[in-house]
Amino acid sequence: MRRLRHWLGFLSFISPSRYIKRLDWYIIKKFIGTYIYSIVLIISISIIFDINENLAKFTQYHAPLKAIVFDYYANFVPYFANLFSPLFVFIAVIFFTTKMAGNSEIISILASGVSFKRLMRPYMISCVLISSLSFYLNAEVIPHGTVVRQNFETIYKNKRKNTSAENVMLQVGNGVIAYIQHYDNNMKKGYGFSLDKFENKKLVSHMTAMEIQYDTISDSKYHWTATNWKIRELRGLREHITQGAKKDTLIQMEPTDLVYSKGQQETFTSSELKDYISKQIDRGSGNVVQYQVEYHKRIASSFASFILTTIGVSLSSRKRKGGMGLYLGFGLALSFTYIMLQTVSSTFAINADTPPILAAWIPNIIFAVVAYFCYRKAPN
Repeated sequence: MRRLRHWLGFLSFISPSRYIKRLDWYIIKKFIGTYIYSIVLIISISIIFDINENLAKFTQYHAPLKAIVFDYYANFVPYFANLFSPLFVFIAVIFFTTKMAGNSEIISILASGVSFKRLMRPYMISCVLISSLSFYLNAEVIPHGTVVRQNFETIYKNKRKNTSAENVMLQVGNGVIAYIQHYDNNMKKGYGFSLDKFENKKLVSHMTAMEIQYDTISDSKYHWTATNWKIRELRGLREHITQGAKKDTLIQMEPTDLVYSKGQQETFTSSELKDYISKQIDRGSGNVVQYQVEYHKRIASSFASFILTTIGVSLSSRKRKGGMGLYLGFGLALSFTYIMLQTVSSTFAINADTPPILAAWIPNIIFAVVAYFCYRKAPN
């Protein structure tokens, strides 16, 4: 019986009904409902403008309707909805909170003994739901859709991607340096290949190949086939040479390591980004900052809902003359400022040697200070 009482007490402690009351459900439903409504409204307008802009290209390149709907717009909607999620959160909070204040609902809630801190609870619960969904979409779902959307744009919008690289040199292992004179990403083939192995700063093996082909159907990664290859092994003062027409070999590099195209970091999931960054740092590559910024920005942007919601509630919870127009305009200005700061801070990291994690969090740090002062002033 004692154990049963213990479990019943624990279940009662973690039960949502203990923390989420009728007032909380009322505000959560208004928050989530207005948030979804604003997304549907603004994204619908964006789709109409995008169709109007790209209809001529879709017709020129004979894009099928199925590809337009499922490959392009089915991935266009979640990408831009998640990108401007902080804007939608702010608009939703300003819209329904101002309306509640105008109807004297906020005054009644506070007059009943509910503190402003307690009033914030349903807002924060809503932010947890929105931020969790936003982070999951950003980390796992949207990158796969971005690949499909970019492939569609390449074929049917004539948006060129970088598909080749010249004179690529990278470290593929401890003391192992690979070099490719020319690499074609469409064929996954490299020309003028060499692989040098060093031990104690001395060259011990030198491999060359006319061509090297990546095996895209292999079960294992890093599987390459070398054509017209030759290996020179240096054993003291002696040299041993082997050669052949074809050779299957494992080289720790992939096509994504050789060719960089604009926006490539957006096509990696967060786990893939983390692995890629770690691998590039081990190789001593300098082309890794934009990947680090993207990785940290996905985490930082999920916290924007909490910060902008605090500002929005603090500004719109008091009943004032003039309605919601002033607050809605102020909210839009703040949201666009936040999005602009994200872009500017990313540029600082890439071009001004700002630490990537700091660049990703600069907008949150600035707006968190604003949110703190707004929250302190709101109850007064």
